[in-house]
Amino acid sequence: MSNGSSAQGAGVLLAILRDGHARTRGELARLTGLSRSTVSQRLDGLIGQRWVLPRESAVSSGGRPATVFAFNDGARVVLTADLGATRARLAVLDLGMNVLAERAEELPVAYGPEPTLERVVTALGELLAAAGRDAAQVCGVGVGLPGPVEHRSGRPVNPPIMPGWDGFAVPEWLRARLGVPVLVDNDVNIMALGEHWAARPAVDHLLFIKMGTGIGCGIISGGRLHRGAQGAAGDVGHIRVPASEAQCRCGNTGCLEAVAGGGSMAAALREAGIEAHGSRDVVALMRAGDLHATRLVRQAGREVGAVMASIVNFFNPSLIVVGGDVAEAGEQVLAGVRETIYSRSLPLATQHLGIRVSALGERAGIVGAAVLVAEHVLAPAAIDRAVAG
Repeated sequence: MSNGSSAQGAGVLLAILRDGHARTRGELARLTGLSRSTVSQRLDGLIGQRWVLPRESAVSSGGRPATVFAFNDGARVVLTADLGATRARLAVLDLGMNVLAERAEELPVAYGPEPTLERVVTALGELLAAAGRDAAQVCGVGVGLPGPVEHRSGRPVNPPIMPGWDGFAVPEWLRARLGVPVLVDNDVNIMALGEHWAARPAVDHLLFIKMGTGIGCGIISGGRLHRGAQGAAGDVGHIRVPASEAQCRCGNTGCLEAVAGGGSMAAALREAGIEAHGSRDVVALMRAGDLHATRLVRQAGREVGAVMASIVNFFNPSLIVVGGDVAEAGEQVLAGVRETIYSRSLPLATQHLGIRVSALGERAGIVGAAVLVAEHVLAPAAIDRAVAG
């Protein structure tokens, strides 16, 4: 049989094996309804590209060791960059979402797209070497940006805190330098993906709230990321807060971000004569016992909870995860969020609602960016094409 014929449907076998369970040819034949010979042909193609590895299992009922096949999550690596307003986290992960090398560094997106992305390319090359991998093993790059991203093109659209980035072809620019597929999304979307994949895979309806310099929401609906028609779903940071006239950097007044974002809290502390430059400073002051910072964090939680209460009534999630720099405040911010959500949402909507801090913390974005790439390159049709050559 030709290589193309044997490759047809190989991606379906890989999709089965990606659950982490090793299986014999017979088990795969039963699961797919294919003959053992067809399964063997398809496995040969996967083994040839090291997507799958064979190994001996325990002794079978017939007394002979049975060969089982397992997904090789170390076959390729993913490069990831989670860019924030002032700070970036960069990493190399394998396809099991294990972090092989990572770093965080100050990298303001206000520098503009080319200087920022040039630094990203350099840093990712250094991390790849630190992980002991080479460029031939890279299957893709995942990037999160702190602003609206058009899903179809991967380009930022009028991002309020990213001067010079509007319409910039981030995927094309990076692919020309790295030579692999590049997937770009809003930073909160990739955080939601990471949290769902690594910590809450059984949760079908999840909201991830990022509280940092800005405020945003990633939506998992029916077990899948919901982006909306253009990729703008979840932009809760620019929902108007009643009775507020605070000026927002988007040009409007009274936005949630202008009231409860890390930047607004830092500004309030500076007005009170307390040195603070961003959300991390606010949390550090709170942890050091500063009462003004503690009150601001608690009130920010209440303001976010008030907006999210309406969304809870509308969407009816089973879990809300709070992440971002301000989430490092822990119970202080959660108390405020819970207080208003539980008091203002319908009893049925909150009957089994959990509200928790992110399990992945600062790694939510890099894990989510790797998930974004893995779902693209490991899709059955993509694997069929790769095995067919």
